[in-house]
Amino acid sequence: MRIFVTGAPGFIGSALVSELMQAGHQVVGLTRSEAGAEALQRAGAEVQRGNLEDLDSLRDGAARTDGVIHLAFNHDFSQFQKNCENDRKAIEAIGEVLLGSDRPFVITSGTAIAANVDGKPSTEDGPIASWNPRGASEAAVRELTARGVNTSVVRLPQVHDTRKQGLVPYLLVVAREKGVSAYIGDGSNRWPAAHVSDVARLYRLAFEKAERGAIYHAVDEEGISMKAIVEAHGRGLKVPVVSIKPEEAEAHFGWLAHFARHDMPASSAITQQKLSWKPTGPGLIADLDAMDYTQA
Repeated sequence: MRIFVTGAPGFIGSALVSELMQAGHQVVGLTRSEAGAEALQRAGAEVQRGNLEDLDSLRDGAARTDGVIHLAFNHDFSQFQKNCENDRKAIEAIGEVLLGSDRPFVITSGTAIAANVDGKPSTEDGPIASWNPRGASEAAVRELTARGVNTSVVRLPQVHDTRKQGLVPYLLVVAREKGVSAYIGDGSNRWPAAHVSDVARLYRLAFEKAERGAIYHAVDEEGISMKAIVEAHGRGLKVPVVSIKPEEAEAHFGWLAHFARHDMPASSAITQQKLSWKPTGPGLIADLDAMDYTQA
């Protein structure tokens, strides 16, 4: 099939492009930059110029393909609310083009949107956390589904290899600046994770299955403690690992404080059963320990 992929030159997108093409699909990749265009061409993909705020470029890519995987998102988390609103508009623009067809539309969200009840890992069919502004994106998806668009959602945890790891590199930046690698309280709050190769395979499976209204969790490890994550950074940077009080979190972490204190384990049991998806990549701590901290 001929698939339009937003965010195609990015961290997950580049792995997905390779995964799709190895499975025999053709890829039309959205990019705003010349470097992105060159990377897509080297991979054998077709280039679609544009960006998330250029809604016409999104409509054009969707109109001339057999379906869409929407990965692109502005990861400046200091403007999270604004970025979520732009994401909602992009989803609606693409969805309008797909109305009246059965073409698959796979949208990206985050496992942090799913609420944890009594400390248990969140599930694909569980409640939504009210605090997360990315809920607007999933609300737009539900509306499109109700109107007949063949949508599904992939919720991402901390997606990692030895170069990038979701929100985790922001913790590393703070540790470099402060000279200590810190966790809040006892550091027992947990973040879920999965290797980028496993996540790319899940997106392909979700697109090929095209189960209308499905929600998938791209999760391998249900929850790695914040203490274990910052201890890995401490080893890599050779700086002390310390606990800070909850009231010190804002001053230490800035905008990252909410995430750094948040307990958000997530399960993928339903996803693994539905898609016969079995993660095989290395774990998050293994990748953090294998990083080159002189370059990171």
